[in-house]
Amino acid sequence: MGIELLEYQTTLKSSLSLSGIGVHSGKAVSIHFSPADADTGVVFQRVDAEASGRMIRALASEVGETDLCTGLGDVKGDHVATVEHLMAALLGMGIDNVSIEIDGAEVPIMDGSAASFVEAFRQAGIRTLDEKRRYIRVVKPVRIDAGTSWAEFRPYDGTRFEVEIDFDTPTIGRQSFAADMTAEVFAKEVARARTFGFIKDVERLWAAGFALGSSLENSVVIGEDHRVINMEGLRYPDEFVRHKMLDAVGDLALAGARFIGCFHSYRGGHRLNAAALRHLLTDHSAFEIVETTRRERGRGAEMIAVNAPVYAPWVL
Repeated sequence: MGIELLEYQTTLKSSLSLSGIGVHSGKAVSIHFSPADADTGVVFQRVDAEASGRMIRALASEVGETDLCTGLGDVKGDHVATVEHLMAALLGMGIDNVSIEIDGAEVPIMDGSAASFVEAFRQAGIRTLDEKRRYIRVVKPVRIDAGTSWAEFRPYDGTRFEVEIDFDTPTIGRQSFAADMTAEVFAKEVARARTFGFIKDVERLWAAGFALGSSLENSVVIGEDHRVINMEGLRYPDEFVRHKMLDAVGDLALAGARFIGCFHSYRGGHRLNAAALRHLLTDHSAFEIVETTRRERGRGAEMIAVNAPVYAPWVL
């Protein structure tokens, strides 16, 4: 049957801007997106007075902090924190190349999900470019364990995420969600799931410099009585695990190319996602770089993956 893959790279049709606050810094920030040429990838540039303005590529090799969020760059120099929801929206909506200017050190949290980014990208439009898209195809299982948590990649005829969580509260408990990731599935089933936290952790997080911008407008909050205190309740019955999938999609977008395979995690988070991706990319026997070609079958055409003799700068 072959694998149904997009053959060519994409970018935005037009520029767009968004504003909000950083969920951890609590500071106002604006972010501007511009179309980019093929093979640019996703590139951030800080444009505020505190930054040098160096380009920060959205790649696993640039990952720095992974405590409660995923950050890129050097925390002592130019860096951008909390990139995961934005990166998830880019991968989920099939956008390969974009230049991003940001006037602060943290991507705005918006409503705590990827929905605002998805809607903005839809309004800007997506343009197909002339260069072929390349994929990382998993050819053998790769697994990493961290205490009671684990994550693995395994071969699969498509791009699939399987995420399980297990929290010691009856509000969440053990939940699992799995999906073959397409733009339609991402927008409908994953993008609107919000970040979440516990009211009992607030003072500790504030003291550590985290969650300074967190509120009921951008987070699902679980109270001391194990109930969700947001007046509107949950957007999905299992919104918690869907948000963990959203995070995983964003963290794995830092591979620098979409992957063909299945990612499965149990009790994962940003640190485990980053470690699993690095484990895959440093084992060159576990994957191959492929691109698509057309093979005619009757009246239609099918996308199939083939070995592509290309240099892959994202490979560690």
